[in-house]
Amino acid sequence: MAPLTLGDLDLTTDEFILDEVDIHIQANLEDDLVKEALKTGVDLRHYSKQVEGELQRIEQASIKDYIKESQNIASLHNQITACDSILERMEGMLSGFQSDLSSISSEIQTLQQQSVSMSVRLKNRQAVHSHLSQLVDELVVPGAMIHPVTEQEFLEQLHELNNKINFAKELSFRETLACSDIQDIVDHLKIKAVTKIREFILQKIYSFRKPMTNYQIPQNTLLKYSTTTIIFFYQFLLANERTVAKEIRDVYVDTMSKIYYSYFKSYSGRLLKVQYEEVADKDDLMGVEDTAKKGFFSKPSLKSRNTIFTLGQRGAVLSPAELEGPILIPHTAQRGDCRYPYETLFRSQHYALLDNGCREFLFLSDFFMVAGNSALDLFNSVMGKTLSLFLKSMSTYVSDCYDSIAVFLCIHIILRFRAITTKRAIPALDKYWEAVLELLWPRFELILEMNIQSICNTDPQKLGVLDTRPHYITRRYAEFSSAIVSINQTFTSERTHTLLGQLQVEVENFVLKMAAEFPSRRDQLIFLINNYDMMLNVLMERAADDSKEVEGFQQLLQARSQEFIEEILSSPFGGMIAFVKASEALIEKGQLDRLKNDEAQITQLIRGFTSTWKQSVEALSQDVMRSFTNFKNGTGIIQGALTQLIQYYHGFHKVLSQPTFRSLAVRSELINLHHLMVEVKKHKPNF
Repeated sequence: MAPLTLGDLDLTTDEFILDEVDIHIQANLEDDLVKEALKTGVDLRHYSKQVEGELQRIEQASIKDYIKESQNIASLHNQITACDSILERMEGMLSGFQSDLSSISSEIQTLQQQSVSMSVRLKNRQAVHSHLSQLVDELVVPGAMIHPVTEQEFLEQLHELNNKINFAKELSFRETLACSDIQDIVDHLKIKAVTKIREFILQKIYSFRKPMTNYQIPQNTLLKYSTTTIIFFYQFLLANERTVAKEIRDVYVDTMSKIYYSYFKSYSGRLLKVQYEEVADKDDLMGVEDTAKKGFFSKPSLKSRNTIFTLGQRGAVLSPAELEGPILIPHTAQRGDCRYPYETLFRSQHYALLDNGCREFLFLSDFFMVAGNSALDLFNSVMGKTLSLFLKSMSTYVSDCYDSIAVFLCIHIILRFRAITTKRAIPALDKYWEAVLELLWPRFELILEMNIQSICNTDPQKLGVLDTRPHYITRRYAEFSSAIVSINQTFTSERTHTLLGQLQVEVENFVLKMAAEFPSRRDQLIFLINNYDMMLNVLMERAADDSKEVEGFQQLLQARSQEFIEEILSSPFGGMIAFVKASEALIEKGQLDRLKNDEAQITQLIRGFTSTWKQSVEALSQDVMRSFTNFKNGTGIIQGALTQLIQYYHGFHKVLSQPTFRSLAVRSELINLHHLMVEVKKHKPNF
């Protein structure tokens, strides 16, 4: 007999899990009815039967309800069946609609594709139309395109023609067949435009050649037109007919070169006619004797000009107002019988050159479209002959010029004009400025060296009667040195300072040699002080207070003035001064007792000073004022002398207050130092 298989009910199998049974039991125990039954102690078998009976009654009641409502259920079934039929028909209709919509969607997609295709074709046609219309517009040439050059329409149509020429060139590179249809017309118009431009520009250039009036350069009539207009004319020629462009350039260069040369040659010649008739020669040097036949200062006919060694108003030529002022008109100056120094003519001549040169360089650079070395070469082609004329004229003048101030002023005119062209960024005249300076600097140095040598060779014994007043040679030096120093302040030159230093040394030696001719030291000192003071005052009028020349003569003047003060005090007060100096020296050595036996000398010194000092001071003041030409310098020396006298008398008091001399009875006769100072002040001159 086969074993009975219980499956999950087999409690003896290993697979039966007791935990699951516990879980089911626990879940049933949680039921509210079970809990209530367990709680009330109801018999479960009885309760189960009761529940089963209740269920049967409910089932019978439910069947009765169904039977009662059977007709309604049948009616509901019929209605549901009718609804199914209706829904089936609707399903058929919707299926038909769906099929129609699918067909419509397919047609819409087809129309969309056709629309996209038509849009692409439209864009392509528009693009082709744009290119073709531009091509046609560029190729079409109006019948009456070229007007007279002076009309505004000419410039506009010339721009249009230039564009068509460039466009035709571009199409020819692409081998466009339409280009050949208009090439002849474009070439014909190009020739016509080139001819008109050539005639127009050449006519304007030839108009420059008309005779000059008032010695003014004929105006460049090309400048009357717009810069862009006239430049475009030449640019059109350069791009389309280089031979014509070169012809115009050559004609312009040749014409303007001749015009500038002719103008400046005539202008320079006319200027020389209003220069001073008498100019410095080789004998007009600083150390030359001042006689009726020689010496620049003695020429009575030079009433309207300053001397060769004096700057005067000549320095005004370097002021900004005059430096860039209007140029001189020669015939106007001649009518007014005006005469000018060379540097004024030089300024006018070179300012005309600067003004015209800058304007010409800018015009050449813009009109002929050149820059750098090409622009400089073209400028030299136009102005080269004129610049050579200037340099030749300068070389001739410089070789026979002995007016060092004129040469130095010309140097500084060139330095300032060079700064102006540098500021304007015009390099065209740079080489010319350098060439002029190379002519002027050596000549200036040579003239200065000649003046230095003339002073060095001066023989004091051949210069006439001795006089303690300032010598005319030192006055020449002072005027000349102050002129050079004042001019040299803006553009300082070390080579100039070096030469002026050599000149100053020779002048100082000359003054010492002249002073040595006087027999007395007093007269020597008066001569030295007068000359140093005069040179210092002249220098300080123009030179800076801290210049080497001013400082040098200040030191010399101070030293000689102090020596002169000692000299004039030594005569009336020499005994007292010697006693004070000797006593002070012995006091320093501690040997003052060596003078205790000099009571008689001390008595004489005290009484002599007391009785004569007022007369001596008065005589001293009058003598000083007679000796010096500069009142201010004389009063300064008097004040210095009186101050020194007070110091010596104060020292005399200090010596006599020493123990060695305290017992001297004569000490009571000493003048009170404060009283003496009050009395001395009365003798000081007042301005």
